[in-house]
Amino acid sequence: MKTENQHLSLKITGLLAALLLLAAAFAASLMLGINHYSIHQIFATYTDFNGSNEHIIIQSTRMPRALIAAIVGASLAVAGALMQAMTRNPLASPSIFGVNAGAAFAIVLSVMLFNVTSITQYTWIGFFGAAVSAGAVYLLGSIGRDGLTPIKITLAGSAMTAFFASLTQGVLLSNGKAFDQVLSWLVGSVAGRTMEMFDSVYLYMLVALIGSLLLASHMNVLAMGDDVAKGLGQNTVFIKAAAAIVIVVLAGGSVALAGPVVFIGIIIPHIARFLVGRDHRWLLPYCAVLGALLLVSADIGARFIAMPKEVPVGVTTALIGVPFFVYIARKGGHI
Repeated sequence: MKTENQHLSLKITGLLAALLLLAAAFAASLMLGINHYSIHQIFATYTDFNGSNEHIIIQSTRMPRALIAAIVGASLAVAGALMQAMTRNPLASPSIFGVNAGAAFAIVLSVMLFNVTSITQYTWIGFFGAAVSAGAVYLLGSIGRDGLTPIKITLAGSAMTAFFASLTQGVLLSNGKAFDQVLSWLVGSVAGRTMEMFDSVYLYMLVALIGSLLLASHMNVLAMGDDVAKGLGQNTVFIKAAAAIVIVVLAGGSVALAGPVVFIGIIIPHIARFLVGRDHRWLLPYCAVLGALLLVSADIGARFIAMPKEVPVGVTTALIGVPFFVYIARKGGHI
C-alpha cells in the first residue's frame, strides 16, 4: 500500500512539474522573439491595454500563437497514444498513418477547386480528409484472414501517407495560386495565426481531449487485444469507433490550425509511457501536457534558428522526431 501511494504521489508530482514547465514555456512564448517583452508588459496588455504596438502584437500575434501551439501539441500527442493502443503498434501516429496527410490533401484540394480561405471551412474539410484517410487505412489494414495486425496497418498507413502526399504535391504543382496560399501552412507552422482561428476550433478539440480521458480505462482493456477485451465484456466495436472519432477530431483540427506537424504523436507517447507506464488514465494526461510543452518549446526554438527569419515549427519537430523515430524503430518500439 505504501509503495502504491508513493507511486501515485510521484505521478501527481510529475504531472504538476510538467504543468509548471508548460506555464514557463507559455510565458516564454509570449515574451521572446524578434522583439522581447517583459512580464509586466504582458500583464499590462490585459489589465491596462493602451493600444500600443507592443500590446497589439502580444494580443493579436503572440497569444494566439502560443495557445494554438499548446492545443495542437496536446491533441497530436493524445491522438498518437490512442492510435498506438488501438493498433498495438508503437510507431502509430497521425503523421505515420496518413491521417495528417489526408487532412492536408483535402484542404489543399479545396483551396484549388473552391478558393477556400476561411479557417472554419478548413476545420470541417480537415476533419473530412482525416476521416477518409483513417477509414481507408483501417479498411486496408483489416483485409485478409488474420484481420487487423500491427504490420498490415503500418504498411497501409505508410501507403496512404505516400498516396495523399503525392496527390498534394501534384495539386500544388498544377496550381501556382494554391501553392502560394498554403506553402507555409503545409510544412507545419503556428506563426501568423489569429485568435479567430483558435476560437473556431478549440472547443471541438477540447471536447475530444475530454472524450479521450473518458475512454482511458477502456483503452487499457483494448490494448490487451481484441479477444481479451471481448472476453472481459467490452464492446470493442463501440470503443474503437469512439476512439476513431476522437482521433479524427484531434488530428483534423490540428492540421486545420497548424498544418501537418509531424512526429509529436510518436515522440510524446513513448516519453509518457517511460515516465508513468501503460495506464492510459495517467498516460493520456501526461501526453496532453508534454505534447503542449514540446510544441510550444519547439516554436520558441524555431524563432531563433535563423534569426531574423523564422523556421516553421514543423521543421523543428522533424529535426527532433526523425532521430527519435529511428531509435524507437531500432529498439523494437520501446524507449
